Amino acid sequence: MLQSNMLPSERSPLAVEDVALDQAKAEGLDHLLRGILAFIRQQYLVILLATLISVGAGYAYLKITPPTYQAQAKILFGNPKTQFVQQQSVLADPPADAAQIESQVQVIESKAIATTVIKQLNLANDPDFNGSTPSFLTLLMSPRNWFGSAPAPPAEVSDGEPSDDLIAAFDDRLSASRLGISNVIEITYKSSSPTRAAEVANAVAKAYINDQLTWRLQSTQAATEWLQDRLKTLGKQALASERAVDAFKHENNIVSADGKPIDDQRVAELNSRLVAARAQTAEALARLNRYQSLAQASAESLARGADPSTDIETPMSEVLNSPIITALRQQYLELSRREGEWSARYGRNHQAVANLRSKMKDIRASIVEEVKRIGETSRGDYIVAQQKQAEAEKQLAQAIAQSRNITSAELTMRELDNNSKSYRSLYENFLQRYTSAIQQASFPLAEARIISPASPPPGKSKPKSAMIMVIALFGGIGAGCALGFLRGTLDRVFRTQAEIEDNLRLNCLSLVPMLKDNSPPRPRPRLQRVDPKTSSQVPRLIAQESGIFWTAANMPLSPYAESIRAIKLAIDLNLPHTNGKIIGLTSALPDEGKSTVAAGLAQLIGRAGRRVLLVDCDLRNPSLSARLAPRANTGLLEVLNGQQSVDETVWHAPQSNMTFMPVVAQTPVFNASEILSSDRAKALFENLRDSFDYIIVDLPPLAPVIDARATSSLVDCFVLVVEWGKTKIEVVQHALHNAQNVSENVLGVALTKTNMKALKRYSSHHRDYYNDRYYHQYTARK
Repeated sequence: MLQSNMLPSERSPLAVEDVALDQAKAEGLDHLLRGILAFIRQQYLVILLATLISVGAGYAYLKITPPTYQAQAKILFGNPKTQFVQQQSVLADPPADAAQIESQVQVIESKAIATTVIKQLNLANDPDFNGSTPSFLTLLMSPRNWFGSAPAPPAEVSDGEPSDDLIAAFDDRLSASRLGISNVIEITYKSSSPTRAAEVANAVAKAYINDQLTWRLQSTQAATEWLQDRLKTLGKQALASERAVDAFKHENNIVSADGKPIDDQRVAELNSRLVAARAQTAEALARLNRYQSLAQASAESLARGADPSTDIETPMSEVLNSPIITALRQQYLELSRREGEWSARYGRNHQAVANLRSKMKDIRASIVEEVKRIGETSRGDYIVAQQKQAEAEKQLAQAIAQSRNITSAELTMRELDNNSKSYRSLYENFLQRYTSAIQQASFPLAEARIISPASPPPGKSKPKSAMIMVIALFGGIGAGCALGFLRGTLDRVFRTQAEIEDNLRLNCLSLVPMLKDNSPPRPRPRLQRVDPKTSSQVPRLIAQESGIFWTAANMPLSPYAESIRAIKLAIDLNLPHTNGKIIGLTSALPDEGKSTVAAGLAQLIGRAGRRVLLVDCDLRNPSLSARLAPRANTGLLEVLNGQQSVDETVWHAPQSNMTFMPVVAQTPVFNASEILSSDRAKALFENLRDSFDYIIVDLPPLAPVIDARATSSLVDCFVLVVEWGKTKIEVVQHALHNAQNVSENVLGVALTKTNMKALKRYSSHHRDYYNDRYYHQYTARK
């Protein structure tokens, strides 16, 4: 609050910079908004037209394009079975992974499913396939469809199977996809009829499930037949082996527990002990090798002067469990820390530091010796393990030697008994599977089921009316803005005061409204020279036939007259102390209204009671003379040649107190620039300063000829006249660039023929103030 009440001079420089930056940002945003609004005002017709065309095209597309309805049916793959069914299943059910589900998607989209559904629903006669409802692209690409001729329906082969074209058309409308990472498969079908879309989607789902049931039933039947044949063979083999065992026992009088020899148990126990002993020996040997490698690495580190404890800190090292090594390592680390501190404090060659390093060396040697001692202990463990292993091997060899004394009859009996049990086990296993197969064949179950049947969709899926209309609306607006921007870029003309100031770096003195010239154009009469003695007897009054040139005088309260007064005010403000002000009016191109403005400016100055002279200096095209003094036979050229005086050549307008000096050229003037830049011309205009308060000079345009450049020494300032909405910016810039002596003395620019109604679209600051009833009640001719 205190900061806001301070004066600008009392604020800190940073605060002043922040305020200036905020103001600059606000001005930039305001300028951007004004630019956008100005662009909308200027190009709203183009934007509106493009939007209407785009919206109309979207509406026509919606009317022409046949609707498409989309129905979905959802299938759960990998249907979980009950425990009873899982136990009775003959074929193993693989897990439902991503690859298997994608494979089922391809099955749904296969030719077999398509053929089944096409036959079942008789889709060959469906309107979607026989061409009775062509699509929008078909209508555009096939001109024959414009006149009602539909393409021929897909043909069927003689055996009743659908053609490949029909199946391809069906596949184009059918799609199947997995929903996320679930086991659900969604079947989608598109049709011009919502009922038909739901019917086909459900038919495809049912056809897929029936295909799964058929495949499983066929697989189960094939497995059952194979199991039946295999059971017969296994039954015969098991019975034969059992009979052989009984017959052998009876013949050899063999009685043993479970048919096994008595020494088998002992051999098995000794074998287990031998395995354990060998494992213990291998473990002891591995530990011994590890200790030896650690001892060798520590010795090498000690020889290099490195810390041997780093070799001990390896994974799976049991040396770290030794309390002696742990204590030695702690002492070593403490001495290493002190050695580092003392070396930094006293230097590496100090006696105390050397003593520390000596102690560290002794500790490293102690660590190595302790590792060697542990290794020797491990060597003793290894020797003990070897002795145990040798004892177990000896006992096992004795047991085996004893078992070899078993008679050959027992071995034969054991072999026959094992074969009998194997055949019996196989037979029982296959019998169980055969029973499961018989039961599963009577209770078929598919791996998939329908969890969401398709229903007729409430609305069409394509084309989406709201989306298309929104796209058409915004697309039209975007296209209109692009066309408007292109139009504005190509249409480089002057329409606002800001464009004058930005492109020419000149002030815009006035916006001169457009006037309608109702007087018919007439050719200039052929003039004949008369005797100078008799020419003074001809009354030299300015003609009143061209109404457009007299608008300022006849309608002094009109917007046109007010715009001319703005030009006069700018002249008075910029040339306040000049006697006989000479003002030259020029333009970049012909027919921009400079002569009309010059005549109106002279009339208003004359009606104000000032002495004003209007001079036509366009020697090559004296259009002003042809309108104001069509009967003149002498003028500026005769005065410069000394043939006539000023009083003998000027014409008068009593009602406006204006004097006019015309130009009469009997033949084309080829040296106009030399005439206007001559000493006689300079002397003439200097003499005219003493006789008139204002001298308005109508000059040639800058771009076609160079005559206006020659008058830079005659006039005090120039007023550049530019036609509103027509003259190109580059033309005016090029004309001023080539006429540097003129551009340096240009007072400002007057925009002529301004369409005041259209100006509102290009300038946000413009209002039709001229219609104010308090100041412009009388616009009729006075």
